[in-house]
Amino acid sequence: MFKIVSKRQLSPAITEMKVLAPRVAESALPGQFVIVRTDEFGERIPLTICDYDPEAGTVTIVTQTIGNSTAKINQLNEGDYFLDFAGPLGQPSDLVELFSSENGKRKTESGPRVLFVAGGVGTAPVYPQAKYLHDHGITPDVIIGAKTADLFTYVEEMKKVSNVYLCTDDGSAGFHGMVPALMEDLLVRQGKKYDHCVIIGPMIMMKFATQKAKEHNLPAVVSLNALMVDGTGMCGACRVTVGGKTRFTCVEGPEFDGWQVDFDEAMRRHSMYRNNPKNDPHTHPCTCLP
Repeated sequence: MFKIVSKRQLSPAITEMKVLAPRVAESALPGQFVIVRTDEFGERIPLTICDYDPEAGTVTIVTQTIGNSTAKINQLNEGDYFLDFAGPLGQPSDLVELFSSENGKRKTESGPRVLFVAGGVGTAPVYPQAKYLHDHGITPDVIIGAKTADLFTYVEEMKKVSNVYLCTDDGSAGFHGMVPALMEDLLVRQGKKYDHCVIIGPMIMMKFATQKAKEHNLPAVVSLNALMVDGTGMCGACRVTVGGKTRFTCVEGPEFDGWQVDFDEAMRRHSMYRNNPKNDPHTHPCTCLP
């Protein structure tokens, strides 16, 4: 049993929880995820590790209410328990490889110039990666996009570890427009240069943000929120096509080269359960279905 030691409402539908899971906290790295079950009748729900504290033994997760299972998670309160909290799963962010495991120093003298692009609940899994870079002497730029200003999450936390650029579809905060338009503004009008881009958010946002990065010859990594069941690569439910080959998000991902991802296929698979109200989509690592 895994105790919820704190709960915070980020928005009416989005909840942050810190869960006591010492072994997961000790081993976790940015980019990885956990699979949780509320009880013996609960579905396995994959969620990004949004933060971790090895000393306190806690792991932070963020859940958006989409269907029955995610609603059941968000109905839990401080002091309640998860039956299962398995992880860390998946491969760590590629950015972890930029640093020496022996002394934590950069392998390059100047360090990479990194742009993160976060949409919706994707802000939560971007945070541990930005924090990791900041702790190693690199301050990345982070675009956070949302439909309206009241849907932003983790903005103040992100400002402590990065340069934050906000954008909203309706212009209620920051840049008036969608994420790709703000990317264009930074890359062209402001003349910013980057070596690496990480994009996390709704599948449609990742598709068009990746296209914008490719227009500017900017390497882009995306974190795929594929459907999942067992999280071990056995069932094949999380398969995606990357570079013309079938890959399993749960064991080979969640991060892949965005230029190589077949987003149209991924979006078709992602919408398989939308028309059946009895089904609750498995909402992997990065974000939930809109």
